[in-house]
Amino acid sequence: MMDLTNEAGMGGGERTAMDFSRMSATDKQILIFSFYRDAELRGARLLFNIIGHLKDGDSQLKMTKHLSDETRHAWLWTRRIADLGGSPVFVPDGYQRRLGMRIGVPRGIVEVLGLTVVVEERAQSRYMAHAALPNVDPDTLEVLKGVTEDETLASVVDREEDAGNCARGRQRRQGRRDPDALSRESIARFT
Repeated sequence: MMDLTNEAGMGGGERTAMDFSRMSATDKQILIFSFYRDAELRGARLLFNIIGHLKDGDSQLKMTKHLSDETRHAWLWTRRIADLGGSPVFVPDGYQRRLGMRIGVPRGIVEVLGLTVVVEERAQSRYMAHAALPNVDPDTLEVLKGVTEDETLASVVDREEDAGNCARGRQRRQGRRDPDALSRESIARFT
């Protein structure tokens, strides 16, 4: 596994401009797909942690399905990298890490769920933009199609509903009148 901290001068947590001029087209693809893979793996880890905090069966069902999708997406990117003859690149400064540094740590399960909504919408947009580029090879288009089919509006709506359910429970326990305000505020914080 190529390590960006050594290969691209990204050690010490600093963001450094990378020199792509000496990379082959295949190596550039592997790097991009490694970023996608890293985002899916970090998303899966987050969802795995969330599941233990969700109490109702419907949320458990939906979140477990979403966890399955995220790990499958990571596998699709890993397999695409291997099909190109490469290995995944270690990504020390991926999207979730950068987002976390910018917005801070979510303040509870409702904000975590809100964050997943925003991240999934951005991933969907990024994958669709990639698929629209000229000269994307058929194998990569197949992976992009597979991951975007899972990242549908319905899955985002499910997470918005889960955030709303958690927010309503929290609001009731705290005696607040607007049970959806916390959910809306949490999603808005990350957009």
